Amino acid sequence: MQTLAQRRAQHALKQVLKHRQAGPREYGNYVSYVQALPATIVMNGLGQACAMLLAKAAGDPKQPHGLLYADLEDWLCGPDEAAPFRNAPKTDYRLMNAITSGDQRAYVRAQAEAIAYLGWLKKFACAFLERGAEE
Repeated sequence: MQTLAQRRAQHALKQVLKHRQAGPREYGNYVSYVQALPATIVMNGLGQACAMLLAKAAGDPKQPHGLLYADLEDWLCGPDEAAPFRNAPKTDYRLMNAITSGDQRAYVRAQAEAIAYLGWLKKFACAFLERGAEE
């Protein structure tokens, strides 16, 4: 049986390798964005951080901010037993809908899980992806 940390790492590695296969033209500044996101979550909260990702993606899920939002959503709303929103309805912007309709306890749990997951995502992004040009 895998530990929660192993499952987080496995998921993060899968996402990063998927971006690597797509190439730097597709993932752009993803590395910089994933490095900055944990601090943004701590300063502003998970909801504000996710709203910022969606705003910067401007409706394009293939834009690097959109990719990062999708990776986070896939983990926090995914099938893993540790996913705080695993029973969230499968809708557009599933994560934002879960954040805005859940209670405070679920929000705090999701925020902590997001930061733990992003630790792995950041490590693998730095290890396997090229840094894009800074904005």
